[in-house]
Amino acid sequence: MSQVTHAQSLAEAVELLDRLGDEAAPLAAGTWIMRDWLRGEKRRQHYVALDQLAELHAIEAGEETRIGALATHEELARAIDNPALGAIAEAARTSAFPAIRSTATVGGNICAEPFPEADLVPALLACEAEAAIAERAGKRREPLAAMLEHGPRLPSGAVLEQVLVRAPAGRVSTFRRLTVRGGGEYAVASVALSVDLDETGLVRAARIALGSVEERPRLFPEAAAALVSAPLDSSHGRAAGEAAAASCEPRNGLDAPAWYRRAVLPALVEDAVSALAEA
Repeated sequence: MSQVTHAQSLAEAVELLDRLGDEAAPLAAGTWIMRDWLRGEKRRQHYVALDQLAELHAIEAGEETRIGALATHEELARAIDNPALGAIAEAARTSAFPAIRSTATVGGNICAEPFPEADLVPALLACEAEAAIAERAGKRREPLAAMLEHGPRLPSGAVLEQVLVRAPAGRVSTFRRLTVRGGGEYAVASVALSVDLDETGLVRAARIALGSVEERPRLFPEAAAALVSAPLDSSHGRAAGEAAAASCEPRNGLDAPAWYRRAVLPALVEDAVSALAEA
């Protein structure tokens, strides 16, 4: 049977995880860990519960929004009211169903593995989020995209403390997800779109991230390039979607085959672009 220790401080959590090594893991809401056996994963001998660490629950809006790793999807959807971070709010609001949104955490969504369907991850990637990580050597921050290149599960002795997201003027973003039947399901494909507009309304810079399509959410610079120096309209949205479809390596799954995930991308990306154009 696994042992659970409730850390009383972030420093204690880091020390315990570092000392216990690979036999330990952080524990947030547990919505992912409780299904380990369904995925054939071995339970850890020790879990370090982070629920009593108040600083990990906070969401602080500002020029740089600071999102605690233990903030829930529901809390995040309520707290964010900024068009630059619209993709994050929409992903949090539409993910899973109410019982999960009120429990599942931001950090859990990021660090769960394997979890290609994670809704918050593509939204955070498109919004250029950074990860604040606490370790024995101190605290550091790095782009979330760089952190995920090494896999979402952090090394022993490291804790995801916060996610940091800027909201510069002229930036808008949105998120769209497609399910087979309706709400509460994992998406078979999702797209997060963030653009920086110039004073004439043309796209100065763009970022497109896809979720659930491949084995891991990631940015698609080839698709984003189709929007740069152009207006936000359906024709450029369709071109961006076609570029995403051409450059992805979709996965097969019980919910949808690879060919279907690729086939829906042009329309899904076009829909996201049209939504921003009409905002």
